[in-house]
Amino acid sequence: MPGDHRVNERIRDGQIRLIDHEGNQKGLTTVREALAMARDLDLDLVEIAPTAAPPVCRIMDYGKFKFDEAQKAKESRRKTQNVGVKEMKYRPKIGDGDFNTKTRQVEKFLGEGHKVKVTIMFRGREAAHPELGKKILDRIVEKLEEVAKVESAPKLDGRNMIMVLGPDKKPKAKVVEVGVSVPGSTASAVVVEPTTVTEVAPVVVAAPIEESPKEN
Repeated sequence: MPGDHRVNERIRDGQIRLIDHEGNQKGLTTVREALAMARDLDLDLVEIAPTAAPPVCRIMDYGKFKFDEAQKAKESRRKTQNVGVKEMKYRPKIGDGDFNTKTRQVEKFLGEGHKVKVTIMFRGREAAHPELGKKILDRIVEKLEEVAKVESAPKLDGRNMIMVLGPDKKPKAKVVEVGVSVPGSTASAVVVEPTTVTEVAPVVVAAPIEESPKEN
């Protein structure tokens, strides 16, 4: 965290391991010599690994270092706040158009890194047929199987049925056509690879040997 480092005269150790302002290891030296080097460059001596034996210090612009650390912490908090749980509501008798529109939005949320709470809302006598809601949830899972994983299985919650989906980026299989040399044929084989494509040497398949007729 910014402000937690000992700087310049606050470093009390007699001997330290020094890293210069360009990131080069300078080996063991005294705090006095390291401070003199830092002052010559109009920079600071900062203790970055106090628990090491001996402690590790670096010559740097401490003001810029604190500013950069604060910006990183701010960006990290922003990302944490932006990624949360979204919700999408369906009805058991939803039409295909509305179903596709809502499901595309769920896919968008997942692509942004959000989890999605999918809610089926029952009204009146619909609550007596939870299997209708389960069927909708199954359709959603099937449609989003390439980008989503079920983090919380469907369950009834009062007059609603809920399910939680999380982002799940699965590697897509790549299809590689490999030439197969067969006498009298131009056939080729198709190989499905889950990740990377590598060069495959042609495979030579020998033609069947015809048996000569036996002499009587």
